[in-house]
Amino acid sequence: MNFPTGLATDLTLGEHAVPGAAGVAYAGARRRRRRFGRTVTGALAALAASATALAHHGFGRFDRSQEVEFTGVITGMDFVNPHAYLHFNAATADGGTIAMRCEMRAATLLRRSGWTEEMFVVGASATVYGFGHRDDPASCYLEDITIGDAPGFNRNDQFEHTSSVDVSDRPMRSPSGELNISGDWAQEQYVIAVPPGGSGGGLVPKSMIAAIESGELTMADVPSSGWGPRPVTFTARGQAEADAFVMWSPEDNPRLRCEPTSIIFDWVFDGAVNRITQEADRIVVNYGLYSFERVIHMNTDEHPADIVPSYAGHSIGRWEGDVLVVDTIGFEPGVIAPPVRHSDQFHIVERFSLDTQTMELKRDFVAEDPVYFSDQYLGSDTLLPADVPYVAHPCDELAYEFIPEEERGD
Repeated sequence: MNFPTGLATDLTLGEHAVPGAAGVAYAGARRRRRRFGRTVTGALAALAASATALAHHGFGRFDRSQEVEFTGVITGMDFVNPHAYLHFNAATADGGTIAMRCEMRAATLLRRSGWTEEMFVVGASATVYGFGHRDDPASCYLEDITIGDAPGFNRNDQFEHTSSVDVSDRPMRSPSGELNISGDWAQEQYVIAVPPGGSGGGLVPKSMIAAIESGELTMADVPSSGWGPRPVTFTARGQAEADAFVMWSPEDNPRLRCEPTSIIFDWVFDGAVNRITQEADRIVVNYGLYSFERVIHMNTDEHPADIVPSYAGHSIGRWEGDVLVVDTIGFEPGVIAPPVRHSDQFHIVERFSLDTQTMELKRDFVAEDPVYFSDQYLGSDTLLPADVPYVAHPCDELAYEFIPEEERGD
């Protein structure tokens, strides 16, 4: 795999550090137990000294050595992707106040964990513990919070552990005979789990939390989330551009511009909830990560000659028995999964199949792009009926470092 030297092979730019990344520590879990006097399922994935153990872009400007604590009054909540932000007026040592905004997880992840915007009542008192920003004294990384007299909780806490969805009334086939794949779908949510001893943990499927934390299973038993690039052999150009790719740069990384990455990456990344709607002559796919729509045309065998290049390309589909085969071309140049780029010659073939016993919607894909790689970009992923409905969450990149200087107000 010809990734840049030192790049973690299970890379994620999501909420947490890469599962299995060398040197990941969980001292934060022990600190939280002392603060709240209780055991929490979440744990702080403190980054290793190596900068190549990549995590979410927001970690870049938060200082893990700068522990902060604020008490104040909640003034608002931005319940958005890729991060929600809590706003509150905090008391200062000189008797004044400072308008704070503290970064939380993505709205999609919070909602799947049982959190709601209504939990953060404007006017309620709150105490926030977290980490300070290197450049902005009015920003913080929210690690723990206590609202009013209620027990404190951690940013990774799961208020709902249900992973199964009742599909007993779901028809297995459409009126025309094809498998019924309409509905809301999501990968099982990956959340932080801490093995016995408090170290060596990471992201695990929600259904595996108890087994990991009891020691029945180890992190070696955890399947990959699939949130990173697949093995591929780069061309000289592909290797050079991957080496030069800056993960935390809005110019290089579409996610930091609130733009989609690719129809491959965005299908599972960050636990998005997606919606599929089967219609007479097309299948409409709504991706939950950045709320964009993709259309699979089922009434033609050939792509038109005058395709206008786009992020999602032009997709045509056909049923081969109970397998939906989708062929997509017509892409504008972009990023498959950081740091792997693609050109306008990018070509993807996806095969969707539904296990009617387990209700697993599996997608296998094969992609080619002679400009950036010399072999095929291969992979597969699996979704289940979503534990919460699809919601078109807005994306608003509010991280201090990505706000234009003239809009920062400092």
